[in-house]
Amino acid sequence: MSMYLPIAEMATNPFVIVFFGALVGAMSGLFGVGGGFLMAPILFFLGIPPSVAVSTEATQICAASVSGSLAHFRRGNLDVKMGALLVAGGLVGSTLGVFTFKWLITLGSIDLVIQLFYVVFLGGVGGLMFLESLQAMMRRRAGKTATHKRRHGFMHGLPFRTKFPRSKLYISAILPVAVGLGVGFLSAIMGVGGGFIMVPAMIYLLGMPTMVVVGTSLFTIIFVTGNNTLQHAWFNGTVDLVLAGLLLVGGVIGAQIGVRLSGRFNAEQLRILLALIVLAVCFKILSDLLVGGPPIQFSFREVAGHG
Repeated sequence: MSMYLPIAEMATNPFVIVFFGALVGAMSGLFGVGGGFLMAPILFFLGIPPSVAVSTEATQICAASVSGSLAHFRRGNLDVKMGALLVAGGLVGSTLGVFTFKWLITLGSIDLVIQLFYVVFLGGVGGLMFLESLQAMMRRRAGKTATHKRRHGFMHGLPFRTKFPRSKLYISAILPVAVGLGVGFLSAIMGVGGGFIMVPAMIYLLGMPTMVVVGTSLFTIIFVTGNNTLQHAWFNGTVDLVLAGLLLVGGVIGAQIGVRLSGRFNAEQLRILLALIVLAVCFKILSDLLVGGPPIQFSFREVAGHG
């Protein structure tokens, strides 16, 4: 059985897409991450053009973030004022990213740039996550506990200082706007929500309490990825609604499985497992760039053509 993807201009087996959507959805429920930085590379491996993969993946992330942010809002774990500034920066950054995306399409370099972005960021994030998790496990065995102190450097002395009662902060409004700007730009180029960059920035750069970080991040991601989806569809024509529908079906199913499995592992084990998966994807993309194409891509295209 095959299904034609009109924007990707290729036929694929819908069950393969749903399966991988469920697999990444399970990882989202298991690890507590959006999963976009894993789903887009998987779509590359399945033969979906990177430009279509990153644009379409944003729709899945947007839908998932809506339910998550509502749940955190009901629990009081969402700083709406902080989120509004992050959204303001994120909308500008994502708009700049979409137009940069369009410019790279005209140059014929978009697929290469996307893959290079993934190699750099997945390699960096995966490596840091792996090292931090190993250190946490060593501290745990030694009976020590990790403490994260808020650092207040020159950035917190910037003008336009604003009170954020929910986060118990009094910092420059420029900081969250700048964080949103950077995350929005990367989100448009890479097709991710940006949570794997935004969450550490909110904790270590802005100094926000962990309890409000996830909800505020999801709130921001709704608007950033929604803006990405609309602008990619309008200006670049790279959003494939058929592919998005298949990913959503798989993601909903997989997320429930992941949540049930999450209680079987401790935090350090989960982070190391996620780090290894991220690094594996990074090395796979890098090897594809170096050798000129993944063997798995042809095998799945064959499945799509004869399934």
